[in-house]
Amino acid sequence: MEAFLHGAILAFGLILPLGVQNVFVFSQGATQQRFVRALPATITAALCDTLLILLAVFGLSVIVLQFEWLRIALMSAGILFLLYMGYAIWQSKPTKTENNEALPIKKQILFALSVSLLNPHAILDTIGVIGTSALKYSGVTQIYFTASCILISWLWFFGLTVAGASVKKVDSSGKLMNVFNKCSAVFIWATAIYLVSGLL
Repeated sequence: MEAFLHGAILAFGLILPLGVQNVFVFSQGATQQRFVRALPATITAALCDTLLILLAVFGLSVIVLQFEWLRIALMSAGILFLLYMGYAIWQSKPTKTENNEALPIKKQILFALSVSLLNPHAILDTIGVIGTSALKYSGVTQIYFTASCILISWLWFFGLTVAGASVKKVDSSGKLMNVFNKCSAVFIWATAIYLVSGLL
């Protein structure tokens, strides 16, 4: 029980801060015409987090991150994806009509993959915090710890999607979501610039 609670608190603390991944999942809940249409982004983000958590707990990603060229390649790809995603979100025009410009399934999945797996800070946080904390446990307790982290991740992303969909219902004109999209795009571009500074 202690391992499960520890994992839950740790995962919630890591995932709660406003990040590109959270912004993107929330925006899909708000811009898609139906809740189910936002699920590709939600499920992809949750699956990516599950993969990162498993890699962190079992230590495989530590080996990968020892290669400097891989770190640079990861950050460079992440910067390019963030710049493109910021542009796409800035251009989107959420409305309540049938002509609502929402991201198609393929773009949702691609963007969710990029903000999840091409975000060096998310990867390092997962490895550094969850991976290190997992060393405290072994056997069944480690499984409880890992399962708890994964469960919180899935619940959080589905909760963000529901929250986005709720905002859409309140915002009948689409003006609020248009402002949110602009702010999201600026936030995403700022994150890309921050990553660039890490390469210099």
